[in-house]
Amino acid sequence: MGITPTLPVELARLPRPDVVHVFGFRDPVTTGAAAWYRLAGVPYVFEPLGMFQPRLRKVALKRALDATLYRSVGRGAAAVVVASERERQGVIAYGLRPEKVHVRGNGFPSPEQAAAGDGDLRAQLGIPAESPVALYVGRIAAGKGIDHLLEAARQIPQVHLVIAGPDDRHGVTALIRQAQAAEATAGRIHVLPPREAPPRDLYPQADVFVLASEGESFGMVAAEAAAAGTPVILSERCGIAEFFADEEALIVPYDQASVVAAVRRVLTDDKLRDRLVRGGVEAARRTSWDHVTDVQEKIYRTVASRTAARKFSTDRS
Repeated sequence: MGITPTLPVELARLPRPDVVHVFGFRDPVTTGAAAWYRLAGVPYVFEPLGMFQPRLRKVALKRALDATLYRSVGRGAAAVVVASERERQGVIAYGLRPEKVHVRGNGFPSPEQAAAGDGDLRAQLGIPAESPVALYVGRIAAGKGIDHLLEAARQIPQVHLVIAGPDDRHGVTALIRQAQAAEATAGRIHVLPPREAPPRDLYPQADVFVLASEGESFGMVAAEAAAAGTPVILSERCGIAEFFADEEALIVPYDQASVVAAVRRVLTDDKLRDRLVRGGVEAARRTSWDHVTDVQEKIYRTVASRTAARKFSTDRS
């Protein structure tokens, strides 16, 4: 939460823009900037960054604030930008008009900028050279499918599971510790400390990357893994799934049996794994940041020209 009492002063000093882009939701900066530009008659594009629907913590409080204090942020926007069709359906269901919500997506990293697969992860964690590595990167939280991955490690005895990310204190760490202590999976469940920068060096060292989440507005970690040439398994509830074509990622239902079967299949089917390696890189080349910025610029131009046309019509009348 950024508290900036001087925000109105700073905004008043800026030259009047043609359009403003407001990121995030339920914080003083977003709310204050949106209110300022509504009063000034400047159109703004609102990007909720997956935060628009109240989830996880303090849901009742969020709903109450959304109906009062934050209500005007989304409704007053000239356009709303989301990362996927899944997120679009969510914000529409929560009350925004469909015609103002635009799916822009996010860019995949360039394959040329992906880290080389020459790290020391196996040596660091004591993983034998012949043992496959399944990787999860993201918050250690409920609904991320980590329990499915723990079951995959239990059912596939040779697999080592590497988990990298901050603990959201949802109780999932307790499940991980239980698996680390269990006879069936002891020594094969590894948790790395969180990093500030994306752990792109990890992706090429994994045999498969899995994001079996029950819901993601996008899922940038899957884009990072695909660009690095790591086979990707996704649940169908991840927004990024719609940006992969056939055989660019393995998309499965959000259930434990499907995730376990997918991990087993990728690790045992060399031809499928090779297709996913090539397909992920192709998806990254197609869904570049250049493409995303072109879409974003088009949204800005549409919003600005619409406002200019209204102003011209008002001046003439």
